[in-house]
Amino acid sequence: MKAGSDALPIEVRNFVMRFGDTTVIEDLSFEVRRGETFGFLGSNGSGKTTTIRALLSIYEPTSGSLLVEGRRFAPDSGAKLGYLPEERGLYKKEPVIDTMVYFGRLKGMGAAEAKRWSMEYLDRVGLADKSGIRIDKLSGGQQQKVQLGVTIMNRPNLLILDEPTKGFDPVNRRLLMEIIEELSVAGTTTVLVTHQMEEAERLCDRVMMLKDSKRRLYGTVDDILDSYGNSQVAIKYRGQLPAQAKTYTVAGQSGGQSVLNPNNGTTVAQVFSELGSQTGLEVTDFRVRRQSLDEIFVSMYSQKEPSVA
Repeated sequence: MKAGSDALPIEVRNFVMRFGDTTVIEDLSFEVRRGETFGFLGSNGSGKTTTIRALLSIYEPTSGSLLVEGRRFAPDSGAKLGYLPEERGLYKKEPVIDTMVYFGRLKGMGAAEAKRWSMEYLDRVGLADKSGIRIDKLSGGQQQKVQLGVTIMNRPNLLILDEPTKGFDPVNRRLLMEIIEELSVAGTTTVLVTHQMEEAERLCDRVMMLKDSKRRLYGTVDDILDSYGNSQVAIKYRGQLPAQAKTYTVAGQSGGQSVLNPNNGTTVAQVFSELGSQTGLEVTDFRVRRQSLDEIFVSMYSQKEPSVA
């Protein structure tokens, strides 16, 4: 394995994690590429947090290889890493700005630089007027914003966010996603651990989904959306749409508009070919709608056996 600039930010091979007789992760392999935003998906209890803890040497793996920048992670390894754990940890009896400056200095920033960065960040997330307040006087969502600021303030090369929008309202979720997008544009490699599929679909270049201790989906968001599940075709038309067809079934119909579901094994192109061959039918407008990542997630978790691996 190569260490340093030629190594992958994260490389996991044949990872197994057991607690007693319970297998939490079974033969898991994946990689995170430099500069990408990688979605680590799964329901609660699927093994996402366990994998991150093993990657960061909090847990000792039963077997397999988990590498950060080409080597087993250690706090003093020199990797410039930011980690937002699912269980938050701040000095709640201290003022917000004092806490942020303290962590900034731990991360190698000067006191003045840490204070300047912290105040700019607090202003960005709507907490500038709370800088002198003790953290335990903030709401849970406000504390979450402070924790995120502490995580990203040293501009980490690798950022791991475990359920970062937990407890956020829609406005603050959108703000966080904007911050993650800005970090991505600046070149940060980000691992987003989440079960919020809309966040993954908006932010991630590639995703992996865990179910029943195993990897079930792995690839780019577009590839997964294209290859898994059915697309729907919404059409507007003049004339008569046959009630039965070889390539599709009619899922909904109203006044010259219909929604068509392609039959299993049938492409959208084949649906349009059949529509074009039907006499007395003129399609005046159409729209192809893919399943969302959220719909794929629900479908995957409703199946006993996956159809895509």
